[in-house]
Amino acid sequence: MEINAARRLYQLQEIDVELDAKEQALRQIQGQLGESEVVAKVRHQLAAEKQHQEQLLKEQHSLEWDIADLTNKLSTMQEKLYSGRVHNPKELTDLQRESNTLQAKRAQLEDRVLGAMEQAELTTLKMAALRSELKQLEAEWQGQQQELSASLEQLQTVVKDLREKRQAFAAGISPAVIEVYHGIRAQKGTAVARVEQGMCCGCRISLPLSELQRARGGDLVRCGSCGRILFLA
Repeated sequence: MEINAARRLYQLQEIDVELDAKEQALRQIQGQLGESEVVAKVRHQLAAEKQHQEQLLKEQHSLEWDIADLTNKLSTMQEKLYSGRVHNPKELTDLQRESNTLQAKRAQLEDRVLGAMEQAELTTLKMAALRSELKQLEAEWQGQQQELSASLEQLQTVVKDLREKRQAFAAGISPAVIEVYHGIRAQKGTAVARVEQGMCCGCRISLPLSELQRARGGDLVRCGSCGRILFLA
């Protein structure tokens, strides 16, 4: 193993730690870009209310047509009833009964029309409130997206520079040492541990004098407890 490899690996690790943090921040921003769930929810609610209003208007028009039809029938029936042309008592009674039935049915339809109109009015108010809320949410979302896009662009530049820096730095370390470093980092997360006051900062275990002497001499020494590469500053 090459002399001072631990120092170079520790410096490489510092680059990797910073690069990992920047890449994680980059992924977080990328995850926040795009459609907002809150905005999409309000849009869905607005579309549902609009559809409900259209159904209410359709129902109202249908009821009004039925009322108009009943009114025409009643007009014809009452004209016949009060014209004096019908003299048969039974026929007069039947006409009166049918007229009363039609009037009651028309009254029911008129009540339903009023109910549909009231619901349509409430729906209109809900739609106005949702449009106002949606406008505010979209403005906030667009502002956030602009900020995120700017941050994304800056982070992409930083990550690109760090990757280039890492590549250039790693090129000065032998492939065998890099392979050891990557293997430990994959298992432990931290591959190189500083040594302070004779103790490995990776596992907080005091080191044997022999390991300390070898590490101090610049050899690539691994902690006998945690297996991390030891670095004496």
